[in-house]
Amino acid sequence: MKAPEGNRLAILNALNNGGFISGQALGEQLGISRAAISKHIQSLQEMGLDIFTVTGKGYSLNNQVGMLKQATIEQYYHALGANTAQLEVHPIIDSTNSELMRRIQSKAALASGTVVVAEMQQAGRGRRGRAWQSPFGANLYYSYFWRLDDGLQAAMGVSIAVGLAVYDVIKALYAIEVELKWPNDIYINKQKLAGVLVELDGQPQGPCQLVIGIGINLQMPETYSQQIEQAWTDLSQHTKQLDKNQLVASLTYYLEQRLAQYRESGLQHMYQQWNALNAFAGECVELNTGHRSWRGICDGIDPQGGIRIRQDGVVKSYYGGEISLRKAQ
Repeated sequence: MKAPEGNRLAILNALNNGGFISGQALGEQLGISRAAISKHIQSLQEMGLDIFTVTGKGYSLNNQVGMLKQATIEQYYHALGANTAQLEVHPIIDSTNSELMRRIQSKAALASGTVVVAEMQQAGRGRRGRAWQSPFGANLYYSYFWRLDDGLQAAMGVSIAVGLAVYDVIKALYAIEVELKWPNDIYINKQKLAGVLVELDGQPQGPCQLVIGIGINLQMPETYSQQIEQAWTDLSQHTKQLDKNQLVASLTYYLEQRLAQYRESGLQHMYQQWNALNAFAGECVELNTGHRSWRGICDGIDPQGGIRIRQDGVVKSYYGGEISLRKAQ
């Protein structure tokens, strides 16, 4: 007999084939009772899955984004002419970023280009310690490990390059134009679609190791959306062509292109492109460090990735992972 998690995954895979399937048929497949099936269905619904129950027909999964399948991701990835990434798919994890950071800190063998994706995060994290809503199967939870030999200072603008990689993939797959918010958010029509969390381990002058976390809203369940404190959107509201496996493969490909560009020339050729996509260009914004806040006009970013704020005709650049920026109220 399978463990409860194994049974839940088997039920999900059956539901993922589309249409309705009866509790009796599921029970026969797994060798468990219909009552046990019902409990597993309830558990999956509590994880955030939108499962219909119809008397006389059974259960149906309302999920257009599909399930992650490693072999399918690899097929898409290789079809793009890429072959350097090592992809891992996890059903449930605490956090894809935490998983890679643990391996770094335990000195485990870890190849640059290792990708960890999961169907669900039980302790997803955003910037400044915020929780990242991570219901099962609904969104993309993705982390990429990258080694940079030029020291921590050289890594300062990586989140800018990552934001552009997300722009690249959303435009390529769905023909959707996104906007970028400093330092690491992706918007559609001023609503948050995705976020980036870059975590660093290393020495100021020596090699450093980066974990690049990317979360993209795909099909956010209503029960979870009520816990989000800002205006948000998901891809299902803008396209019907979602294929999560294709998205993982293409995101990896475009991320590798941007990181190679960053390694070669920093933000020299990217910062002006980022500025053309700046969500708050020319608007009055508020910068907040947690200890103080101030207002000014957003003038985009400088060639090092710092945010340029104009106050009383004077423009200054600000840097730092703990600074937040928002539109002034």
